[in-house]
Amino acid sequence: MALESKLAPSENPPPFERAMIGQHPAIAKLRKLVERVATSEATVLITGESGTGKEVVAHTIHALSPRCRQPFVAVNCAAIPTELLESEMFGHERGAFTGAAAPRGGLLASADRGTIFLDEISEMPYVLQAKLLRVIEDGVVRPVGSDRASHIDVRVIAASNVDLPKAVQRGVFRADLFYRLQVIPIMIPPLRERRSDIPLLVTHFLERIRARNPDRDIQVSREAMVAMWSYDWPGNIRELENLIERMAILCDGSVIDISNLPENVVAVTRPVVPQIPESLGEDGLDLNQLVRDLEGRLINDALKQAGGNKQAAARLLGLKRTTFSAKLRRCGVIAIAADDNQKDSRQV
Repeated sequence: MALESKLAPSENPPPFERAMIGQHPAIAKLRKLVERVATSEATVLITGESGTGKEVVAHTIHALSPRCRQPFVAVNCAAIPTELLESEMFGHERGAFTGAAAPRGGLLASADRGTIFLDEISEMPYVLQAKLLRVIEDGVVRPVGSDRASHIDVRVIAASNVDLPKAVQRGVFRADLFYRLQVIPIMIPPLRERRSDIPLLVTHFLERIRARNPDRDIQVSREAMVAMWSYDWPGNIRELENLIERMAILCDGSVIDISNLPENVVAVTRPVVPQIPESLGEDGLDLNQLVRDLEGRLINDALKQAGGNKQAAARLLGLKRTTFSAKLRRCGVIAIAADDNQKDSRQV
């Protein structure tokens, strides 16, 4: 049976700063929110595209919470057959159905005093959503085939990559459960909306590869980094991580060059355009970030046109080489070595 669960207590939770890597304002805001949410007992609904790191956020909330020494149970609701999901979640009594030769506790009971993470919550059958609501509101669990209920103490964190309000409108997701889950809503931005974090993530994934294989000191060329910065990453961080892993294995030497990248990553024709609001709005806007995004787009275009040559790219933008390098570092398009007088062919 395809079932994702982690029943062991989190004795060595991942360091918080490494759990959500990035310097983009959206990630900085996310880290602050997670820190505040972790100390509460409120249910949390994490939304975002596939591959953005929803389980990482859920695990970080657990690791920073008073429940950190208790079980963290991760359940992919879409990976368990519908006819087995109720038994897996709530447990069953002997003889409750064909094949139930012995009583069995469910995943909710396994998460008692800890946290249960329900990924792809939208895939939970409608009839089970009412039972889950009862658990959240009253802490009551009734196994399949039993007339007795037991009480558990569990924090529920759910996640979805689909629009739950629309699912409520279609009548496939309970409105009362939706509102009960999103006491604390957390939305994770897609990677394409925080491109300046791509070099940091690439560096992190390469460091993990070096830790596993000390003799493999893999680097990324400037041209390849510019291409990755330009790509939209529909699979988000998971896609980036898998690509770095694959390229580190398949590249002939110690440098991942643009020739090693898949065609879909290299063949980017649509420019990256920052979203400029029509008006300031009640909350205003982050002008500095907007300027950085615009500069990053123009720097990226200039580097692509100049084939990764910084001096030529600086001329295209009418900037001095030193000014261009400073903006390059600030925008985070690619990592710059300490000696800026080295050849442009050096790697990051």
